[in-house]
Amino acid sequence: MRTLLRAALLSLLLPACRPDQIEHLSNTKELAVEAENWQVKRIMPADLLRATRWGGDSLTNTADRELRRILSEKLQAGGVAAALPYCRPMTFPEVESVAKALQGSLSWVSPRPRNPDHQAALTPAELVPTDTTRRVARLSAEEFTYQRPVVLNDALCLRCHGTVGPDIKPADYALIQKQYPQDQATGYKVGDAMGVWRVSLKRPGVAELYTMKTRKIMKKRKPLF
Repeated sequence: MRTLLRAALLSLLLPACRPDQIEHLSNTKELAVEAENWQVKRIMPADLLRATRWGGDSLTNTADRELRRILSEKLQAGGVAAALPYCRPMTFPEVESVAKALQGSLSWVSPRPRNPDHQAALTPAELVPTDTTRRVARLSAEEFTYQRPVVLNDALCLRCHGTVGPDIKPADYALIQKQYPQDQATGYKVGDAMGVWRVSLKRPGVAELYTMKTRKIMKKRKPLF
């Protein structure tokens, strides 16, 4: 009796499983890639240092770009008097947004600063005249650091940091000295290293950046028609 019942059930199921009635998924490759992206990956110390460099580059490049953009607008609108209060890229919204996403902070220091709060003794190796030099380090299990030179690459900056007379108008330099009596940040020329960017990053932010940067991204398929 059981044998007859099994045979009857099998006869009912077999027509429902014919190959021509099976619906095949069209996005199996995308699903495989997405599944791999969600797998827990072991991040090695070298990977975290690589992500520290990525994060430092992102934060300092954002600061460089926003500083040039805002100072250009202010100088055009009202000269040095209008631009002087805005030479603080760490406080710009775009920079703060990137720093928050990376769980990091940005600062700059110089042996010849305008603001004495940014005074720091730096070695010649740290003040190389190229902003492609990077230094990354892991200070502890949870803290990473990044550093690269701040290089005067835009002649626009000479209006505040060049030589008094040829580049900086005496009246403008009087404004600078009024706000920064201990100013040392003049006499530079294009290509000079003025100091260094310093970035401090936390491990969760570095690990998240590494995970996102190494995710596989599927290329969009071209439509057939």
